[in-house]
Amino acid sequence: MITSVEIIAIEKAEYLGAYTIRFSFTDGTERIIDFEPFLRAAANEMTTKYLSLKEFCTFEIKHRNISWNDYEMCFPLASLYEGKL
Repeated sequence: MITSVEIIAIEKAEYLGAYTIRFSFTDGTERIIDFEPFLRAAANEMTTKYLSLKEFCTFEIKHRNISWNDYEMCFPLASLYEGKL
């Protein structure tokens, strides 16, 4: 018996303000995630540079996941789906 497996991916990412993004996933799930606590706790310069809202807003959807600066900063899809960083 063959069963189909649904691959869940990010369909849309909408910047809401400050460091908050609303994610829409291919299964209809939506999550709103505030990245500020993660960014403020980061010690790595490659991550803390995204405290600049100009830099933070440069995210894009690549291969149905979110990425900043060609994967300089990215997150596991499962974490975003659960709404956790």
